[in-house]
Amino acid sequence: MGGLTKILFIGDIVGRPGRIAVRELLPGLVGRYSPDLIIANGENSAGGFGITPEIAEELKALQVDVITSGNHIWDKKEIYDYLNSEKRLLRPANYPEGAPGSGSAVYQCPSGAKVGVVNLMGRVFMDGLDCPFRAASEAVRRISGETPIIFVDMHAETTSEKAAMGYYLDGKVSAVIGTHTHIQTSDERVLPNGTAFISDAGMTGPTDSVIGMRKEIIIERFLTQMPVRFEVAAKGVELQGVFMTVSSDGRAAHIERIKTPLGKDKD
Repeated sequence: MGGLTKILFIGDIVGRPGRIAVRELLPGLVGRYSPDLIIANGENSAGGFGITPEIAEELKALQVDVITSGNHIWDKKEIYDYLNSEKRLLRPANYPEGAPGSGSAVYQCPSGAKVGVVNLMGRVFMDGLDCPFRAASEAVRRISGETPIIFVDMHAETTSEKAAMGYYLDGKVSAVIGTHTHIQTSDERVLPNGTAFISDAGMTGPTDSVIGMRKEIIIERFLTQMPVRFEVAAKGVELQGVFMTVSSDGRAAHIERIKTPLGKDKD
């Protein structure tokens, strides 16, 4: 099969504002890019912390084909059983054996192309999980026997760990896309051996905030060091992410950032 496979990735969806942005803006992006596969990180889509089966189904109904996650995947207990039954929701592959769900899978596009998706989580300033580099190698070894087109969501705190993963997998996967920090970076590029990379795809949600949360609450936390209840902000909502094209041999041909405002805030 020849031609290019087009992948649209939606950066971390934060709460109801982020879900509204997907609902309102994704149809226009689909019209513009005609993606073969739509992937979204949904680990903050339920009130800013975690995801529920109902929200996962909502995102699927909005044309999201695959949902990746990260350190907040376990915040809603009702997601545990859902992870075991729903192939289209992934948790990081480097959680130890016995964790619910799967960290990677292969999906067939309507075009006939197959795309492997791997979800990883970094360890620097995060939970002490299994090595994401070794988990990546194992997932890539397994998936590459079925398809050369492999997309990696690297959910990590530091740009250094994400960049290291990008170069580690350069030429072995089609894309290494960073998530988790909710701040879109401007370093999108195709690495020397054909892997699309960006340190962070950004956040889909309220940008008039501190990484999606009400800024007044976060400032109070920094000033007082006292526990506070985080709340999702509401203004400056945007859909952020990346669009890429991948050749049939798995090498990325193009990557571009997406940063689309909702236009006006909606309740």
